[in-house]
Amino acid sequence: MEQRIEIERLEQAVNIFGSFDENIRLIEAEFGVVVTNRDGELRVNGEAEATMLAAKAINALLTLSSRGENIGEQTVRYVIGLARSGQEDRVGELTQDVICITAKGRPVKAKTIGQKRYVDSILKNTVTIGVGPAGTGKTYLAVAAAVAAFRDKKINRIILTRPAVEAGERLGFLPGDLQSKVDPYLRPLYDALFDMLGAETYQKYLERGNIEVAPLAYMRGRTLDDSFIILDEAQNTSREQMKMFLTRMGFNSKVVITGDVTQIDLPADKTSGLKEAIRVLKNVEGIGICELTDQDVVRHVMVQRIIKAYDDYYNNNSRGKRK
Repeated sequence: MEQRIEIERLEQAVNIFGSFDENIRLIEAEFGVVVTNRDGELRVNGEAEATMLAAKAINALLTLSSRGENIGEQTVRYVIGLARSGQEDRVGELTQDVICITAKGRPVKAKTIGQKRYVDSILKNTVTIGVGPAGTGKTYLAVAAAVAAFRDKKINRIILTRPAVEAGERLGFLPGDLQSKVDPYLRPLYDALFDMLGAETYQKYLERGNIEVAPLAYMRGRTLDDSFIILDEAQNTSREQMKMFLTRMGFNSKVVITGDVTQIDLPADKTSGLKEAIRVLKNVEGIGICELTDQDVVRHVMVQRIIKAYDDYYNNNSRGKRK
């Protein structure tokens, strides 16, 4: 079977194919088809169903390309997944407004439909809980939204926090004062802020008190007004810590809580505050709960495969135990 797709501009074909035809080769390999470019149109040849799916994926990529999006391997793989699940029509949702511009001038956008739902929830709700595996952009997108709100003067302060799980044991062996001891736990938050603001601007706001990066224990007894507060690695909070954190919120503040419930480092007899919060708060007005999946992973493709392999392994094992 053959399907023909008209190409309006040469630049679109170049964008779709990639510098060394790597994008189109990926589509050919995934669907078992052959794609050729002749007389201003792409011709897709292969078995009927595979050809139809490949054509849908290419049309979706053309939609992205026509809206100025750069097409790379990550985008191609994601669009292939959309085509296979019959959601290729939703690809237009990914060309939404830029969340924030980094210090180097790079626009930060949601790269998957799950990420877009997460960002929309952050903008709409007072509290958003984002749950998902590593590499889904939970922390990075939350920091981008915080920096955008700060730049627009919607809030006066950005507060980033996460629990230091081994605070009772391992911190004592690290060199330096308390701040030096907790810095390794907060490094991913620093990295995201450096990316958005640049090191100099970050330092300036830190000295002025507009930015605070601190372990969760520092939040106790405070009321945080006019702030954008991000709690990262929330799966490692106890139920008491989570309740304490949630009740710190003051007027004109926004809270984002991120975590991965498959990576809990708490002792076996302790309930994760994040797991409990999801159950307790799921129907509370003003609170959005977003679940991201391996489909939303925007790191190396191997990260996606590793997460899926672990999920399949644990699902199969739990089914075996139930038998």
